[in-house]
Amino acid sequence: MDRFLTADDLAKSLRADVREGLTAVPKTLPPKWFYDERGSELFEEITALDEYYPTRREREILTARAPDIAAATGARTLLELGAGSGEKTRLLLDALSGTLRTYIPVDVSADFLEDAARGIAADHPGLAVRPVAADYEQHLHLLPGGERTLVAFLGGTIGNMPPAARIGFLGGLRAVLGDDGFLLLGADLVKDPGRLVRAYDDAAGITAEFDKNVLRVLNRELDADFDPSAFEHVAHWNAAEEWIEMRLRSRRDQDVRIGGLDLDVPFAAGEEMRTEISAKFRRERLESELGAAGLALAEFWTDPAGDFSLSLARPA
Repeated sequence: MDRFLTADDLAKSLRADVREGLTAVPKTLPPKWFYDERGSELFEEITALDEYYPTRREREILTARAPDIAAATGARTLLELGAGSGEKTRLLLDALSGTLRTYIPVDVSADFLEDAARGIAADHPGLAVRPVAADYEQHLHLLPGGERTLVAFLGGTIGNMPPAARIGFLGGLRAVLGDDGFLLLGADLVKDPGRLVRAYDDAAGITAEFDKNVLRVLNRELDADFDPSAFEHVAHWNAAEEWIEMRLRSRRDQDVRIGGLDLDVPFAAGEEMRTEISAKFRRERLESELGAAGLALAEFWTDPAGDFSLSLARPA
């Protein structure tokens, strides 16, 4: 395994993100800190909820279009960002079996990544599997490439970045692709706001627990004294930006001590701290942002319901 990220790197990044975010106005925290072991378990539960459609819809598209992706790209190297368990990736691996030589899964969790990579290698004995422990937003320029690379960035994660950061990130991906590579990008689509809000504020309260899990992470890792019950989960549709915002709203006036940063953070009753944005897209917006990053849209697929999209792009 190539390692561009250590436990110490993660700790430094957490401290920097928390200090910057909790001293800003309004307060924010990056969504990547949801995902400790408990957070990952909660997210897996979320993907199975009736209200949360993106995972199912993306899998539908991959099941239908994986042969088309293989035929269009002829990829010999598959580089997957935020690989996780690799469940959906197996659809691509099977479809690409005639040409693919190397699979490079990238994730921040080295232990989880190693286990997943071992399972994929066992099931595909002729495939070279080269896991990379990295934060793809920080280490994109360090990631290994290969001949005729297909970069897969699935799950709608691109929507967690604000527009300027998205375009910059896509530009970095353009450099990774070389001249003969392709990008496979999963993106959620604009739809009824009520349905979008329900997808991020389910009736069972699992997303609320997922949102509050970031407070438990800070308590454990930074000696903070957040009381999760003193915060309320909020999902808000920002119509101007066409994104969902997840927020934690303080139920009362309170002061939180973050011992690891020697920082005291006041919260007023009703004050909201943003923990995630999840942008929703129209085809025209995706095509425009890809173009600004030097990429041309080659194919655009949706599920039959038109809920989610997969875009196949190549260097312009």
